Amino acid sequence: MLDLAIRGANLPDGRQGLDIGIRGDRIVEVTPGALGEAAVDIDATGCLVTPPFVDAHFHMDSTLSYGKPRTNRSGTLLEGIALWGELKPLLTQDEIVERALQYCDWAVGQGLLAVRSHVDICDDRLLAVDALLEVREQVKTYLDLQLVAFPQDGYLRSANAAANLKRALDKGVEVIGGIPHFERTMADGGAAIRALCEIAADRGLMVDMHCDESDDPLSRHVETLAKETQRLGLNGRVTGSHLTSMHSMDNYYVSKLIPLMAEAELGVIANPLINITLQGRHDSYPKRRGMTRVPELMAAGLVVAFGQDCVMDPWYPLGTGDMLDAASMGLHVGQMTGQDAMRDCFKAVTENPARIMRLDGYGIAPGCYADLVVLQARDPIDAIRRRARRLQVVRRGRVIARSAPLTTKLELPGRPPQVDYTLS
Repeated sequence: MLDLAIRGANLPDGRQGLDIGIRGDRIVEVTPGALGEAAVDIDATGCLVTPPFVDAHFHMDSTLSYGKPRTNRSGTLLEGIALWGELKPLLTQDEIVERALQYCDWAVGQGLLAVRSHVDICDDRLLAVDALLEVREQVKTYLDLQLVAFPQDGYLRSANAAANLKRALDKGVEVIGGIPHFERTMADGGAAIRALCEIAADRGLMVDMHCDESDDPLSRHVETLAKETQRLGLNGRVTGSHLTSMHSMDNYYVSKLIPLMAEAELGVIANPLINITLQGRHDSYPKRRGMTRVPELMAAGLVVAFGQDCVMDPWYPLGTGDMLDAASMGLHVGQMTGQDAMRDCFKAVTENPARIMRLDGYGIAPGCYADLVVLQARDPIDAIRRRARRLQVVRRGRVIARSAPLTTKLELPGRPPQVDYTLS
């Protein structure tokens, strides 16, 4: 007998009317009907069932800190960094843990069950590191939390960053981060990339760099990142996040850069909600929006994901942890309104970030973990369009969150009694 059966599901790849059989924490069968009895049944007829949403770029140490100790009055990246510097001395480990756990609750409610969070290691106390390691342990049964040692103030620019990064890795942080464009010079940015990638090669770790988060078309650290990736044999283990300077680069240079990135098998993470609000701040009109060249990077075969980046913190005053917000914004800014392109935007918040994070057992096939989300939508495009309600969220074969379907009652003469925002 099955422990759980989800019946009549539409899958992201276009297949419809399938039953998903689950035993223990694994999917054991995906079939067009005829599943046996199950202890628990979910009727998903006409609903999209997807593997969970994944956010491969987030800052959980700062999330939900909006307004502490003050708000970002200009809304700029640099004031946000300065504000975070003001906040760090006031932080306590318990306070970081409490905020992060609350955000994880929000995430689960949105079907977001895997997060890669950068954690600032430039505070010599490593409070945020210890806090998020504690959170990772507390949430491990219902959310995969992957941590990146992030030298927010610059690996070479901050006096103790090199030592603190090694301390963080020794404590159990599993990914190496960096911010080369924030170093004092372009040369220092390149040197930081080389040093950090060498540490990753020595330790057998992945790399995820904040890279070229700038409107400056001459901020070209991703070129160095791709070259170092190949030199050290890190292909497929390195990610460039943001890459907003590519928005401003000339096309000839990009025609050389993208093949280099593809040869290095770089992962790419754009953060549409944040990139379009923080970039272009020095422009009048026309005003650049800053998001990297998502359609072109996807067309070249790179694995491209969308990240949330920030939710209610010194950089961004909005957000709920809904990855469909990031998918929708990326779709609009990238002008990705073709059918295939819209489906690619859904992949950018599900399977693509799962590949970047190297999540084990992700997917809908026999042998995969039974981590699934039932959405009030017919297909991925419908899910993005309606920011679809998560009807059930399943983790390792157990329902851990549920919501009632969204409908609106109408009191209009001669019209239907309710509307659910689908075509009749």
